[in-house]
Amino acid sequence: MAKEVKRKVSGDEIKKALSIYRFILPYKWQFIIGLICLVVSTSVVAIIPVGFGKLIDAATLNSMKGDKLLEIGLILGLTLLVQAVFSFFRIYLFEYVSQHAMATIRKEVYEKIITQPLYFFESRRVGELTSRITTDIAQLQESFSLNLAAFVRQLVLPIVCIPFLLTISTELTFWMLGTFPLMILIAVIFGRYIRALSKSAQDSLAQTSVIVEETFQGIDVVKAFTNERFEAGRYGVLNDSVIGIFLKAAKFRAAFVSFIIFAMFGAIVVIVWKGLSLVAANDISFGELVKFLLYTVFIGGSLAGLSESYAVVQKTVGSSERIQEILALGEEIKTEDASLSVNIEGDIEFNNVSFAYPSRPDQLILEDISLHVKPGEKVAFVGPSGSGKSTIVKLLAKLYTIQSGAISIDGKDIDSFNITSLRKNIGTVPQDTMLFGGTIRENIAYGKIGATDEEIRDAAQKAFALDFIHLFPEGMETIVGERGVKLSGGQRQRIAIARAILRNPKILLLDEATSALDSESERLVKSALDELMKGRTTFIIAHRLSTIREANKIIVMNKGKIEEVGTHEELTAKGDGLYTYLLKLQYAE
Repeated sequence: MAKEVKRKVSGDEIKKALSIYRFILPYKWQFIIGLICLVVSTSVVAIIPVGFGKLIDAATLNSMKGDKLLEIGLILGLTLLVQAVFSFFRIYLFEYVSQHAMATIRKEVYEKIITQPLYFFESRRVGELTSRITTDIAQLQESFSLNLAAFVRQLVLPIVCIPFLLTISTELTFWMLGTFPLMILIAVIFGRYIRALSKSAQDSLAQTSVIVEETFQGIDVVKAFTNERFEAGRYGVLNDSVIGIFLKAAKFRAAFVSFIIFAMFGAIVVIVWKGLSLVAANDISFGELVKFLLYTVFIGGSLAGLSESYAVVQKTVGSSERIQEILALGEEIKTEDASLSVNIEGDIEFNNVSFAYPSRPDQLILEDISLHVKPGEKVAFVGPSGSGKSTIVKLLAKLYTIQSGAISIDGKDIDSFNITSLRKNIGTVPQDTMLFGGTIRENIAYGKIGATDEEIRDAAQKAFALDFIHLFPEGMETIVGERGVKLSGGQRQRIAIARAILRNPKILLLDEATSALDSESERLVKSALDELMKGRTTFIIAHRLSTIREANKIIVMNKGKIEEVGTHEELTAKGDGLYTYLLKLQYAE
C-alpha cells in the first residue's frame, strides 16, 4: 500500500498519456470551438459577481436611482443567458468529440486485440481484455468530456478573477490568498491516500468481475458439481473486501471534505470580518464586499477541484498506458487483407518440424516431424493424449510459429503465405464446436461472409442439417443461444460442418469431430463429413479408431514423434505396434 501512496506521475508518463489525444485530431475544429466556448463561458462567470455587487450597491446607496437597479438586473440576466448559451455549445461539442474519439479508440483496440496471435489470448484472461475496452476507455472518456473541461475552467477562473479582486481591495486579496496554501497542501496529502485506496478498490472490483464472467461462462460445470455455494462464497469474500476498502476511502474523503468545508467557511468568516471592517472604514462598499466574497468562493472551488482533477489525471495516465500498450502491439493479420486470395492444391509437407508452445519453450511438443500428404489424401493422426496430434493441425493453420524445420504447401514455405489468404483455404471442424449466440443462418454463413440464402441452404443440406432445422418453428432464423446451448452435440457439429462446406476449403482439419457424439449422431455426422471430405486434403485427429479405417494414411504419434505410418490394414498386420495396442484398448472398453 505504501508503494501506491508514494507513486507520482512523471512528466514522461503524462506526455505518453496525452498522446492518446491524437484521436481527437479528426475533430479538432469542434474541439477548438468547444475550448473557446469553455473559456468564454468561464470568463462570463467571472463577470457575474460584478453585476451582483453593482445590484446590491444600486439597492443600498441613495445616490443610485431606481431605474439603475432595473438596468443592472437586465445586464446581469443577459450575462447569465450568454453564459448558458456558451455552456450549452461547450458541453455538446466536447461530448461530440469525446464520443467520436472513444468510438475510434474502441474500434482500434478491438481490432488490435482480435488480430493478435492465438498465444496472446492463452496468456491473458478474457476479463482483463474486456476491461481494456470497457473500463479503461470509459476512464478516458471521462477525461475527454468532463475532466478536461473542468481542469481548464479551474485554471482559467482564478486567472480571470484575481485581477478583479485586486481592483476591489489589495489588502483583502492578500488575506484571502493567504488561506489557500494550507488547503492545497492538505488536499494533496489526502488525495494521495484516497487515490491509493480507490485503486485497490478498483482492482478488487475487477477480480469480482472475473469471477462473475468465469462462472457464467462455465455455469454447466458449476451446476454439475453443485458449487453454487462455493462460488457465491468466493464472490462474497472479494465483495466484502471491496466494501472494506471503499469504506476506508470514504473515511478519508469525508475527513477531506469536512476539512475543506471548515477551511473554506473559516476563510470566508475571516474575509467577512476583515471586509466589514473595511466597509465600516468606507474603504469599500457593501456591494464590493459581496462581489469579493463571490470571487473568493469561485477561486476556492476551483483550487479545491484541482486536486480531484489531478486524481482523474492519475487514473487517466494508467488507463492510457494500458491502451497504448495494446495499440503498440504488432498484428498477426491485417483486417484489410480480407480480399486477398490464393489458389492451392493441397500438397502438404512437414520437414523435420520441431515445436514448443510459447508458454513452455523448454518442453518440445513435436520433435523432428517429417511427413508428406498428397492433394486429396485423407490422413489420420492417432496416439495417446499429449502426443502432439492437435498441435500438428494448429501449425498447419499457422496458429503458431515453429522453432525449427519447415512446413510447405504446394512446395511453397508456409511462412511466405499471407495468413488471411492461407486460412481462406482451410476449413476446421473441432471437437468442441463453437457457435455464436445468433441464428442458425448466421452461424452457417460465418464460413463465407455474404453468402446467399441458396448457398447457405445447400451447405446445410450437404451437412445433413436441414432435417432438424426444418423441425424448428423459426427454421434458419432459430436462435441457437450462447455457444449453441439450445442445440444438441450432433446438431452443433452438423452446423459446424455446414459452415466448413460453405467455406469450400482445399484443406480440411477435423479435430476429433465425432468423439463426443452418440452412435446415431455419429452416423449422421460421419455422413456429413464424408460429403465434406470429397476432393479435399484432410487431416483427421481421431479418438475412435473405427472412424478412420478408410484413411489413405494413418500416422501414429507418441511423445511428439511419429512412431508408425500406414493404412489400417498395414498397421493391424504388424500385431505388436502402438496402433494395435490402442485398437485393443478401445475394443476392451
